[in-house]
Amino acid sequence: MSKVPSVSVVILNWNGLVHLQQFLPSVCASTFSNLQIIVGDNASTDSSLEFIRKNYPQIKIISNEINYGFAGGYNKVLEQVKSDYYVLLNSDVEVQADWIQPVIEQMERDDRIAAAQPKILSQTDKKKFEYAGAAGGYIDILGYPFCRGRIFDSVELDNGQYDRETEIFWASGAALFIKREKWEEAGGLDEDFFAHMEEIDLCWRLKNKGYRIMYCPDSVVYHVGGGTLNAESPFKTYLNFRNNLVLIQKNLSFFNASIIIFARLWLDLVSLMKFLVDGRPKHAMAINKAHIAFFKAIFKNGKKAARINKSHYNRTGMMRISIVWQYFVLKKKTFDRL
Repeated sequence: MSKVPSVSVVILNWNGLVHLQQFLPSVCASTFSNLQIIVGDNASTDSSLEFIRKNYPQIKIISNEINYGFAGGYNKVLEQVKSDYYVLLNSDVEVQADWIQPVIEQMERDDRIAAAQPKILSQTDKKKFEYAGAAGGYIDILGYPFCRGRIFDSVELDNGQYDRETEIFWASGAALFIKREKWEEAGGLDEDFFAHMEEIDLCWRLKNKGYRIMYCPDSVVYHVGGGTLNAESPFKTYLNFRNNLVLIQKNLSFFNASIIIFARLWLDLVSLMKFLVDGRPKHAMAINKAHIAFFKAIFKNGKKAARINKSHYNRTGMMRISIVWQYFVLKKKTFDRL
């Protein structure tokens, strides 16, 4: 790179004092030469901002007046940031000092690359991939997202099996690199998602424009996961089921989306029944609420779908298989067996 592009690492915070105390030192030790670190705050009520002002005066703070969620929070904050690259980084991520340079070099080589992610390992067990992103995101024929290194609840050990630079379908929001011009062209994150799968929607919209999403194994970060909303939360179940249906409706043609959503509603019913059998009625109710919310907003999201130009659709990373069938019926638990 002849001219070093400017990079802003933006950490969205909401009452995240514990994570900031633990992980900001590694972020501040980043060695990239043209870097600013920003904490965007979603109206925290703990002492996290006081901690930053006292211990990290070099970090810029941008405060939102209310909690806009992940999607809205980042949109509001990034309106005020004008670097060449944005890095959306979760507050519960530990980074290596040289984690930025390889990704920026990769993205600078190709104008068609809009976004990328590093290798994401577990912060609590650094030999394993982490659930939210692992070695890059893919999507199956029915719109189920999954990752190399993690399919449903099966997480692989990192044995170097995914150490090759690869084009993927979506990059994890835990550590998402994106060119500012592409962020602005896509219109940022869809705030109606609030949280969960909003980065998949963003990447899919970029794919619909013909851009590429990449995985960079030479950059490694370590993610705790579940730092803001743990896996046992019925609200997380609600968001995942609702947002996955919206994702499909927005980004596929009306005909394809209709067929897939019909199939997904039946598969969701199976999940609902399983939650009931497992004695988790709140999660079963969350699926029901997700379906109600989806149909209430179906015309609104239909208008969004109509505005998305799908003529340059880049399908790399969309696999013509059912991951549910592969995993639960054929018992294929790792990506290399698909």
